[in-house]
Amino acid sequence: MLELSQAQARRIALAAQGFLDPAHETPTLRTFQRTLERTGVLQVDSVNVLQRAHYMPLYSRMGPYDTGLLERAASGREKRRMVEYWAHVQAFMPVELWPAMRHRMASYESKRGKWGIMQSNPELEPELLALIRDQGAATARELDDGKPRDKVHWGWNWSEARQVLDYLFLVGELAIAGRNSQFEVVYDLPERVLPAAVLAAPTPAVEDAHRELVFRAARSHGVATVRCLADYYRMGMAETAAAVADLVEAGDLEPVRIEGWKRPAYLYADARRPRRVQARALLSPFDPVVWLRERAERLFDFHYRIEIYTPAAKRVFGYYVLPFLLGDQVVGRVDLKADRATGRLLVKAAYAEEHAPPETADELSLELRRLADWLGLDDIVVEPRGDLAPALRV
Repeated sequence: MLELSQAQARRIALAAQGFLDPAHETPTLRTFQRTLERTGVLQVDSVNVLQRAHYMPLYSRMGPYDTGLLERAASGREKRRMVEYWAHVQAFMPVELWPAMRHRMASYESKRGKWGIMQSNPELEPELLALIRDQGAATARELDDGKPRDKVHWGWNWSEARQVLDYLFLVGELAIAGRNSQFEVVYDLPERVLPAAVLAAPTPAVEDAHRELVFRAARSHGVATVRCLADYYRMGMAETAAAVADLVEAGDLEPVRIEGWKRPAYLYADARRPRRVQARALLSPFDPVVWLRERAERLFDFHYRIEIYTPAAKRVFGYYVLPFLLGDQVVGRVDLKADRATGRLLVKAAYAEEHAPPETADELSLELRRLADWLGLDDIVVEPRGDLAPALRV
């Protein structure tokens, strides 16, 4: 059995995610498509303290790009390249994955929801569907029945209409046509959102759908355990393990051992195995490289937790902390905020990892300037928190 060092596995993983791809002075839609093929999905999150989550992985790999590329790829019908669905969590995925998700939609329908928490109102479903069918795409607020919003469940304040619309989206009766300027979901009928060829594609057998999702997860990871592969498209461990066995038999995956990993791992057959990775990137907390925290710890010796939901007094590193990737290592982390009103990028805190090289502060300074320019921010203000902050201030 092939044995890989931790460093080899790390470089394979970064290559699979697109950190070896050549930089384009002006990224194009072709660059965007290539990057989307590497990541497979782009997680969507409402936090906008720096930049929306789905924009950041593209920036980390392509560099400064016109965000209109993403909007073009996620709009229209016949030319649409991606659509939102519960693919990892709420995420953009390539439109051709819609048929493979139909089994997931059927499962949500049988459970009447995602977690059994939001119970849809069956009487309201046909009414809302009819309104959208007759009046066109709409947000929940536009269709709200005016009833008090539900405050029973932590983190939600959804009207009854919003809960029903979310259920209809999960089961495939509705699709997300886009989002408005307030980041509210705009719902529409799938036949007005997705290309006709995608809707007409046959539903694969459930085993084939599982193999397709695991194959894509393996391609995006490069090398991974069953746990890593299951997490990518949020699948069950048993169904993932069965798909992995099939892919090994077909020659698409190769069992390998990785230094320091207790669980068996699998190498994607066409994975690139570079000797060097020369990346310099800030990674969103929702980046596929770090979103499975135990994987990030095994690959980079980097213990990482998002602290958005931690009370301020209990935060260790800050509110919106981005890992800093340099070469093939995560060498630091910075708590960032875009102060759009004053045109400043605020570095609330900056910390170096123990193994950070001497040039970390200089390289991070360059990356912060590039990020600020992309976000349209004129100044960078470094606050005196963290062991890396003094060097950044200089």
